Amino acid sequence: MKFLAPLTEGKILKRYKRFLADIQLSSGEIITAHTANTGSMKTCWEPGWKVLISFHDNPKRKLKYSLEMTSNGHTWIGINTSLPNKLAKEAIENGLIKELKGYPLIKPEVKTGNSRIDLLLSKEKEAESKKDQFFVEIKNVTLKGENHQKKAALFPDAVSVRGQKHIQELIKLHKEGYNAALLFIVQREDVEYFTPAHEIDPLYSNLLKEAAAEGVLILAYQCTMSKEEIVVNRSIPVELNN
Repeated sequence: MKFLAPLTEGKILKRYKRFLADIQLSSGEIITAHTANTGSMKTCWEPGWKVLISFHDNPKRKLKYSLEMTSNGHTWIGINTSLPNKLAKEAIENGLIKELKGYPLIKPEVKTGNSRIDLLLSKEKEAESKKDQFFVEIKNVTLKGENHQKKAALFPDAVSVRGQKHIQELIKLHKEGYNAALLFIVQREDVEYFTPAHEIDPLYSNLLKEAAAEGVLILAYQCTMSKEEIVVNRSIPVELNN
């Protein structure tokens, strides 16, 4: 996914009220950027880190800038949670996610049960067989492990009741005969494998293991990050026995 316009580099000063970040531009000007991330953003920023922001000249917007990426000096980190669905859809359409090949039709935001699942893939426009359909829930991964998990990408970075419900819905769909997958899009390059953040949300971790045991596909794909584009690049191992 290429950015439509060049991103502006700056330095983050602080993040507050969940959706706001103060950024100092190279000119010295300090602006407030919208931050599309409801998580803790742990391991994703510290005061003084480089950031990339996008500009939006929309009269309806109160804040003209959006925070897109941060840098810890080793990798850019994609913290905009509105992008993973676009990245995943593009990767699926381009055949980059081998486990999800063969489903040319993609429908976003499908209501099922008590949830909305991000994507419904189908082999045909009016697919009659449940096995010709694939429900895919997508999660943005930015948390990096510490100590013995320092090469791990982890999710979630805060307790996620909504995420727990999504796993339960995928288990239900799989039991009904549909294909189901949970796709973790890892937007940083300084990690080598994915594992659930058991210490942060043990229920989510246990549900993920249950889903895998039931046959729900658990996938983790890492992105290549740059100022010009973010591209889903490669599959990384998933370790559930943490």
